[in-house]
Amino acid sequence: MEYDYKSLMNKAKEASKMSYSPFSKFAVGACVLTGSGKLYSGCNIENSSFGMTICAERCAIFKAVSEGEKEILAVAIYSPNEDDCYPCGACRQVMFEFQGDNEIKIITEHKGELDIKLMSDFLPFGFKI
Repeated sequence: MEYDYKSLMNKAKEASKMSYSPFSKFAVGACVLTGSGKLYSGCNIENSSFGMTICAERCAIFKAVSEGEKEILAVAIYSPNEDDCYPCGACRQVMFEFQGDNEIKIITEHKGELDIKLMSDFLPFGFKI
């Protein structure tokens, strides 16, 4: 499925504005494109009990899965705090879980230009049953 990844990134940027990050001051937004063509966005949400914090990528993916989606095609990740905001290890494994038959494209932004990589660039040996 071809998609305008700039639109996906713009939705991730909008989602970053909803971030609740009073501790780290590091806002992140994400937008996922699913196998059905639907988009789901999310932001990072921190908690004073740090283990209860959720990353933007997992927030967006869990929203998609809770709506019946089981295949993620692409994930755009954005932070106003940093170019090339890459997913953490937990998010990489969750993405891998819902990869389906097509390798997920991970979209970041570097100096205003989109950078599109594949899931295997981030997690070459993910665990999947």
